[in-house]
Amino acid sequence: MTERTARFGLPFILPGQAQKEAFHNEALAALDGLVHLAVSGSAAAPPAEPAEGESWIVAAGASGEWAGQAGRVAIRTAGGWRFLVPVPGMSVWDGAAGYRRHWTGSAWSDGKLPVAGILIAGKQVLGSRLAAVPSPSGGTTIDAEARAAIAALTVALKTHGLTE
Repeated sequence: MTERTARFGLPFILPGQAQKEAFHNEALAALDGLVHLAVSGSAAAPPAEPAEGESWIVAAGASGEWAGQAGRVAIRTAGGWRFLVPVPGMSVWDGAAGYRRHWTGSAWSDGKLPVAGILIAGKQVLGSRLAAVPSPSGGTTIDAEARAAIAALTVALKTHGLTE
């Protein structure tokens, strides 16, 4: 039997283990930081007077108590800083930036989320890109070209759910 969970390394309570409450409390502290994770921003050095529960994304070139922890999430607890190793797809709310970020497996995103489409009230408003709408050019009957361009725009708007 392993001593920690596979994804986040939370400690298990093992049979015959002394001081079970210490392992249980360690797991609770990590879960408290992980569930609905929100960070105060990204920094290379810890804040001068962090509040308990305050979390940060550790930036590259970290120093002080955060040295060697780049990319991890630093969470301030009563016992000091705890560092969580992110897993691909893990997301956080970045309060300083004002948007959600996710761990790509090698870095924290800049707020851009990879999605297949966006639905609003159950209707797709953005999805896969369509071919570009050709602009009217050449020809002798400009009215027919304008109508064809408007028709193509209408199809694109309907396909993206932006009009009916």
